[in-house]
Order: sequence, then structure tokens, then C-alpha cells
Amino acid sequence: MNNEQLPTSRRGFFWGAAAASAAVATVAGVKALDTAPLPSTESLPPAPPNGGGYSLSEHVKRYYQTTRV
Repeated sequence: MNNEQLPTSRRGFFWGAAAASAAVATVAGVKALDTAPLPSTESLPPAPPNGGGYSLSEHVKRYYQTTRV
């Protein structure tokens, strides 16, 4: 019987660990993409007629106050 073993190296170990990590990350990413819910267009408010979507709210007024010099 021939019990010759191939010499192991740290470089080979790290290459194998990197390949395994990349495979796990890819599988996890693909599964996350499959289960992510798509945004529903039904929950969005209807667009205002003639595009008048801008309104001067309190939030906008506060922003303008912070930009004054």
C-alpha cells in the first residue's frame, strides 16, 4: 500500500476557505432576492393632476430655515 499524502499548505487552505465563503454568500444572496417582496403600486397615493406634487410643508419650511446664511 502506498500511503503518500499530498503536502498541505496554508495557501491552499485559505483558497478553499475563500471559495467556500464565496459560495455561501452567493447562495444567501440568491435566496434573499427570491424572498424579497416587491413594492406594491397599490399602496402609493395617486399622482396629483397636472403634476402639482410640491407643497410647502412645515418640514420644507424648517429645511429652508437651516439653509439661510
